[in-house]
Amino acid sequence: MKYCVTEKIGHEFLNLAEALGGAALMIKSVAFWLVRAKFEAGEVAKQAVKIGVDSFTVTALTSFFTGMVLALQMGQSTKNLFNEPLYIGTMVAFSMLKELGPVLTSIVVAGRAGAVVTAEIGTMQVTEQIDALYTLGTNPTRYLLVPRYLAFLITLPLLTVFADFIGVFGGCIVGMVKLGIPSSVYFDDILTYLEIGDFMHGFLKTYVFAFMIATVSCYKGLNTRGGAEGVGKSTTEAVVVSMVLVMVLDYFISAALVAVGI
Repeated sequence: MKYCVTEKIGHEFLNLAEALGGAALMIKSVAFWLVRAKFEAGEVAKQAVKIGVDSFTVTALTSFFTGMVLALQMGQSTKNLFNEPLYIGTMVAFSMLKELGPVLTSIVVAGRAGAVVTAEIGTMQVTEQIDALYTLGTNPTRYLLVPRYLAFLITLPLLTVFADFIGVFGGCIVGMVKLGIPSSVYFDDILTYLEIGDFMHGFLKTYVFAFMIATVSCYKGLNTRGGAEGVGKSTTEAVVVSMVLVMVLDYFISAALVAVGI
């Protein structure tokens, strides 16, 4: 039994090392072609629509109701402590801009757009379309990966900005309807206490999250094996790994940003 457990741990460690090495080589190739290749504006725009525009509705709904729940819960908490809701706008804005906006948006994009990217590339891999690109003299990294990386890096930060505003707006509605807070007081609290650094704290995270989601999705797609079943397996793994890494990276990025005063 001990041997089996040790063997299993060693096998998983080797798989992890292989995956990290393969992902590093893929990133190196993407960086090379990003500099050397001609900018394909049309393909980047096409991928931006798939990744960003098509994810807007679910992102907006998630952020809107998150802001509403934050306002409701914080309003009730401050009512119990101080007999009236205090600083609801400030607390909702801080929560959305610094943490919940970027994190929830990244999780939504990983679950929707990340799955789409993995499934597309994985299907091309198992049907040997990627091998056909090599045969035709086209590098798959330049043709498939670079536009998707750029689309993630462009759209995820923009989606996060929209999510922040929609979440704050949702909190405002609950503040007015349920808590009796005038909208002028709600937004005055935000403008009084919120600083540009608070916005940048969450906004800068999205670039790391976008790069990570693109890397996981593309890598899992390129390493898909086993036909249709393999595509489903790779898609599930890409979504799960991306969501977990969003939460893990969020702590370390937050700690780094706090250390530099952002």
